[in-house]
Amino acid sequence: MYEQKTKETDNSVIEFIEAIDSLKKREDAYRLLDIFSETTGFPAVMWGPSIIGFGAYHYKYATGHEGDAPLAGYSPRKAKISLYFATGDDERDVLLQKLGKHTAGKACVYVNKLDDIDTEVLKALIRQSVAFLRETYGE
Repeated sequence: MYEQKTKETDNSVIEFIEAIDSLKKREDAYRLLDIFSETTGFPAVMWGPSIIGFGAYHYKYATGHEGDAPLAGYSPRKAKISLYFATGDDERDVLLQKLGKHTAGKACVYVNKLDDIDTEVLKALIRQSVAFLRETYGE
């Protein structure tokens, strides 16, 4: 049976951020902590060893695969900051056009630093992700 790798943990978000080598990336991680906390209204929780998540939802795909994931989150990785939002939402693509310098994959949006993006658009992306996931999967 499949076991989900990225799960909610009891690890300290602050300890994780404090362990980031790059001062600039650490500062951005703290700014993101404030932005995501204020925008979602949820406390920050570590998901796996490196994702800071806010809120949670339970998903179940048509294939039968199911699990839990944060409603929104981020990971200050060495190369880039990964931002996690809902997939499958057309509004996400509209907002990403206004975000600023980034690249996007299926589930992640990658930014080099927060100064490269519009934080108001980031807040809109967070709100949209939470609303879309709640509408799709329930409260």
